[in-house]
Amino acid sequence: MRGEICVGFASILAVASVIMLIFVHIGQINTSSVPRSISMLKVNISAYSFVLETFIHNPVSALYTSNATAPLQAQAGLRQYYEFGLYSYCGFVSATNGSTPSNNQSSWVSSGATPNPSIGPGHGICTNHTFAKAFKPYDYITADMTQNYTILTNNFLGNITPSPTILDSKYLSETSKAAYWMLFLGTICGAVALLCGIPRSHTTFFFSSLFALASAMLLLIASAIWTVLVKKCESINTILLEVVNSSERVPVGIVIQAGTGLWIMWAACVCMVLSVIPYFISCCTYRG
Repeated sequence: MRGEICVGFASILAVASVIMLIFVHIGQINTSSVPRSISMLKVNISAYSFVLETFIHNPVSALYTSNATAPLQAQAGLRQYYEFGLYSYCGFVSATNGSTPSNNQSSWVSSGATPNPSIGPGHGICTNHTFAKAFKPYDYITADMTQNYTILTNNFLGNITPSPTILDSKYLSETSKAAYWMLFLGTICGAVALLCGIPRSHTTFFFSSLFALASAMLLLIASAIWTVLVKKCESINTILLEVVNSSERVPVGIVIQAGTGLWIMWAACVCMVLSVIPYFISCCTYRG
């Protein structure tokens, strides 16, 4: 009986872990309510135009787009908010006027800059889904700018020392792909552990234990890698730039933060780690 109780408790933890991992995988695949609320990393670039104006001493126009459905990576204009998932990412224009976003274009910002107040992301559009999509947020964002702003941004941000991690697309792409495969394999192992725990025998409980342990280790590595990536990208938040002929110091105008997907991944990892012990106990104590 003790073995059955243990495997039941382990199965509940494994089910919770697998369900949370499914939510992580569907993050940012489209703009419906659930997927758009789950992301690995969020970028708020709504204040970038003001910072750019400060340094070039000229008004910035046509940097952002007011068209929420304009294609991404087509030099159609920046979105004020970007959210990145595992298979795609989405760009959102900013909703203003203190009202709930709607289809009325009068509620969107002008094509030049983001006015105050902005109440956060409004409507948006997502890219096509790509298996193990490369995580290159800087490249994707600058691909929305017209060529002159792309060149200006590369020169502007490229002169920052030390260089922000968000600009190192090669490092972010290679590291995130390694983390993705760990997460993908961890999800499969977790599902196999759950299925193996359904038949009642020492052998199936033993395999459940092994797959749960493998899943826990893979998820731990994936979660740790993603946490490091996000924290390194967040370093741009604290950079202050000196304005020429002034004592004023201003931020870059790009704010990065972890998305809910990262915390869900950690929660799934914890559940899978906790399931390992009862799976092993059930293997040793089951009397069938």
